Amino acid sequence: MKKIKIYVLTSLGIIILAFICFFPLPIYLETVGKAVNVADYVRVSGKSDKTKGKLMLTYVSLGRATPVLYLASYLDKYTSRVSENEISGNETNSEFDRIQSYYMSDAVNQAKAVSLRLTHKAYRQEYLGIYVMSVLKNSTFKNKLEVGDTITAVNNKSFKNTAGFMNYVRSQKKGAPIEITYLRNGKQRRATGKTVKLAGTNRSGIGISLAERTRIVSSTKIKTNMDGIGGPSAGLMLALQMYSQLSKTNLKLGRNIAGTGTISSDGKVGDIGGIDKKVVAANRAGAKIFFAPDNPVSAAEKKADPQAMSNYLEAKKTVDKFDLSIKVVPVKTITDAISYLKESN
Repeated sequence: MKKIKIYVLTSLGIIILAFICFFPLPIYLETVGKAVNVADYVRVSGKSDKTKGKLMLTYVSLGRATPVLYLASYLDKYTSRVSENEISGNETNSEFDRIQSYYMSDAVNQAKAVSLRLTHKAYRQEYLGIYVMSVLKNSTFKNKLEVGDTITAVNNKSFKNTAGFMNYVRSQKKGAPIEITYLRNGKQRRATGKTVKLAGTNRSGIGISLAERTRIVSSTKIKTNMDGIGGPSAGLMLALQMYSQLSKTNLKLGRNIAGTGTISSDGKVGDIGGIDKKVVAANRAGAKIFFAPDNPVSAAEKKADPQAMSNYLEAKKTVDKFDLSIKVVPVKTITDAISYLKESN
């Protein structure tokens, strides 16, 4: 009887220990990631950048919490706890990864476009179709289309841009039959359904949220291999690396330079999340300069969060708080960053 009691207590202890260590909570832990040399991911005209110094992209580390990791996170001053809904909403892990992969692909495209334009290299943007970001519950294409599919035609009609696609679908009456041609994993497929009324409007649609999928075509070859890094925030640093190689301008001059921010084809630098973690990662990697988006906080953002501040101010606040040995430089456009590096040589 005593042996049985010991066995039961031991088994119960193992179960409790396993729960504490491995049970996934609906919470993610966001902490300092890494700052890595962009030159390792970019080749221009078949060549990588071997000059001294680094242009570094930064990223955060994100992982699901277990009870023990959740409690331990309070011992790390750099770790934040974020709800599952804030990170992925109703997306599955697979859908989340596909969307992050799309954002990185788009960041690469935008970086190519702005760097080619600034160096006066010929290029064109080729429209590939509609990237499916989500399928709404009331869509008749639910369980037919998936996140990551690329719609190339509707009722055998192809379009030159997203506006053409949307105008055509909106012109169809509610309940009208629709045939979608799409690509999934490189293979063409077809699906049929009907238009539905879009919530909050009098318009018809197929019930998806979408993004435009394009690629940059140029005789000047720029190749990237992002090695699983996702999201849009590397756009600025990718564009700086591409510009440096295309223009044969040594922006680094032996310096370690990091930064973050989305990039658009017109050169504007957009806001990102986790900048407090990214500037710490840059400091740990030995960067002495950190580019941060410096866009004003809107009235709506201030209303939602009275403590909201620009990426630049948040990064600077982090540097001051932890006494980091890195200079935060505010940028609104890529030319701000280029000018700073040239003038501070």
